[in-house]
Amino acid sequence: MKKLTLVALLAAAAAPAFAQSSLQVYGRLNVTAESQRVQDGDREYVVADNASRIGFKGTEDLGGGLKAGFQIEHGFDATTGAQAGGAFWNRQAEVNLGSSQFGTVRLGSFTPESYFATADYVSMHNHDTGSSADAFYVSTFTKANKVGYVSPSWGGFQLHASVAEGSTDVERTYDLAANFDQGALHLGAGFEKQGDFKQFAVRGLYEFGAFTVGGYVQRVSNYVKTYSDGSSLDLGSGTGFRIATVYTLRQHEFHANIGSAPEFDNLDKSDALQLTLAYNYNLSKRTKIHAFVTRVDRDDVLEVYGGNFDSFGLGVRHNF
Repeated sequence: MKKLTLVALLAAAAAPAFAQSSLQVYGRLNVTAESQRVQDGDREYVVADNASRIGFKGTEDLGGGLKAGFQIEHGFDATTGAQAGGAFWNRQAEVNLGSSQFGTVRLGSFTPESYFATADYVSMHNHDTGSSADAFYVSTFTKANKVGYVSPSWGGFQLHASVAEGSTDVERTYDLAANFDQGALHLGAGFEKQGDFKQFAVRGLYEFGAFTVGGYVQRVSNYVKTYSDGSSLDLGSGTGFRIATVYTLRQHEFHANIGSAPEFDNLDKSDALQLTLAYNYNLSKRTKIHAFVTRVDRDDVLEVYGGNFDSFGLGVRHNF
């Protein structure tokens, strides 16, 4: 009895320590079967991955309102099982320390919050992934070697800031974002700077009944597009936009999106449009089937975006 009592006391003493830590495993598999065509080429039929991933995140309560946390996320191609991107934890790898009173400091690799606050927020039908993703949003998408800060939420308003250390070939990158959420109204803004390149975007989204309408406007300055062969094209500055709408009826979602590429100063013609229509049916909170058709018209800017593109896809997405 003494031994049992001692074991019980030790377990009771250890229980609060274990309760202070948490670990969550999460992920998404999103695959579509598509019919695609580029410019006037032959139509191709493909099975495509749409940014599938698996991740781990956790927190530890350090007491006094202070918490330590981490998040690591691996991207993979669900059609082959192959790794996506160069690094294994290619989507995110960070450790953080913070409190609800003073905010959170982040260290590691993570996607710019300026993107999440603007373009990603209004890409609702397939989460800005796959062949129907936003074709014209401009960003360096710098992830690695970053120090970031997330403020507490003040009445629905929150700030994000980060700086990514540069290298011999890449200059230091600064990223700022702001979000405001109050009932049906959702506003955001993002700013990014790397050397002479700058981009600034503002976003708005409003929910009324079964309808949701959102969009963003982006101003890009001193944009030099670099190609895989090492060549580059100085495009100058330009302004683009995207508008997204969704109508929800029980498990059904009907989406329509239109986006315009920035009309760059250094091109005689830079008109390019993207139109996407989509339908989602939610089988549950975690699983949906979806269909979409997307068309990108870019005849005047082949040197920037390549040829025209269209795709029709049917897919399944499952979150866990």
